[in-house]
Amino acid sequence: MQRFLFGLCLLLSLPALSQSDGWDFYLARFDKGPGSVLVDMSLLDRAPVKNLRAVVVTGVGFKNCNTEGLPEQDELTNLYRVSDSVEALIKHRGAYQLAGTFTYQCERLDYFYVSDTNQLRKKLQLLYKTRFPEYKPSITIRLDTTWTLYRKFLYPSETIYEYMQNEKVLMALQKAGDSLTRARVVDHFFYFKTKEARSSFWIYASTYGFKLESQENTGDPVFPCKLHISRMDKVDLKSISEVTIVLRKEARKYGGKYDGWETVLVRK
Repeated sequence: MQRFLFGLCLLLSLPALSQSDGWDFYLARFDKGPGSVLVDMSLLDRAPVKNLRAVVVTGVGFKNCNTEGLPEQDELTNLYRVSDSVEALIKHRGAYQLAGTFTYQCERLDYFYVSDTNQLRKKLQLLYKTRFPEYKPSITIRLDTTWTLYRKFLYPSETIYEYMQNEKVLMALQKAGDSLTRARVVDHFFYFKTKEARSSFWIYASTYGFKLESQENTGDPVFPCKLHISRMDKVDLKSISEVTIVLRKEARKYGGKYDGWETVLVRK
């Protein structure tokens, strides 16, 4: 089970993300401790790719890790070299897609979807033996025609995704000088298919202290009924995420969609 970890910062980024600019990362707590997941979020819309039927999960264990099982800063350069070398080998064998990287318990594994696995294990074993003998390699190759490892493991859960999106907003506020310590009015926006659904959701929201700011018809063919509500709330990551997770789930019950939140900047 994954649980999002907030209040942690880890400089774990892929050395080359030439295939896509849709990369993001999150920290989550797994069974034995924290893990870092880097994932190409943009792949979800086209997964699975029919000709990439096998997944290669490969990487190395490393000793230079902290008490949380994550690499020390000076180990990252070496791990990037390993990943680059593995990707170069796979790239020359045909179509492939790097889907993500999982760092956990002093091990860093890259997830590749590939079209050709013939002799791939032997070639990877030779690469690790000749280029990186100081590391303990890990190689798993299996069919994953539905891209289950990407969709169910690498890609964040709905709750974690909510935290990730909220964290980006809060980082922008902090960068502008907001300490995030003071409660303030937070505006939330929703879209519904019918006026009846919008009204039903508003009845729910009003019982939890939300104020009606506006209702309007946008003319959108699918979600024409816009709703704008607000409430005084704390905006630290944990507090605001607890609010938005509930609002998104409740809006879905009425066939609507939650379109996010905004608030005023409160400088120190």
